[in-house]
Amino acid sequence: MSALTVEVWSGAQLRERMPEAMAVYAQAMGYAPSVADQRGGFAASHSRYPDFECRVSLDGNAVVGIAYGYGSRAGQWWHDAVRRALSAEIARAWLVDAFELSELHVLPSYQGRRLGRLMLESLVAPIPHAAVLLSTPEGPTRAFSLYRNLGFVDLARHHLFAGDSRPFAVLGAQLPLGASPSDASRAGASQPDERGAGRA
Repeated sequence: MSALTVEVWSGAQLRERMPEAMAVYAQAMGYAPSVADQRGGFAASHSRYPDFECRVSLDGNAVVGIAYGYGSRAGQWWHDAVRRALSAEIARAWLVDAFELSELHVLPSYQGRRLGRLMLESLVAPIPHAAVLLSTPEGPTRAFSLYRNLGFVDLARHHLFAGDSRPFAVLGAQLPLGASPSDASRAGASQPDERGAGRA
């Protein structure tokens, strides 16, 4: 049985093995393979950003997890969509100096082995931003539990992105991970309730 590892990949390395990485994305998100092909084009473009960071989980040489992100800036699709969903106060507090976690996925058969947490912690450890932002489908998922455990708070809930009928939560965490969420509270971000689900 092969050992599971987490590796740092360059944008070029991701592009070389994009079909494998996007297959993980599609299976983890429950999307059709055609969606993965489309997403691969966006990921290839993202991989050329100057502050792109990528981590992969490998079982031997097989890709079983993928995480990547980059600085979030005006003019980028996700940044602009989220900006419209946030109040001006929260946007000023969170979007000015943020790293966008674009993708974090682990094959369903490999979930529960801490690979997502290991990739995320490795990904954000070296970045020079004040916060990390992401969106994740609403619901009691492993991903949501992971983000809560790492200190992510609600920035927006039940947001609908173009092209997907599922509602998403937009979450943010101060960096380094584990930093006090007090500034987030002052900025108007919601804190999780006792069930681990934030308020809209």
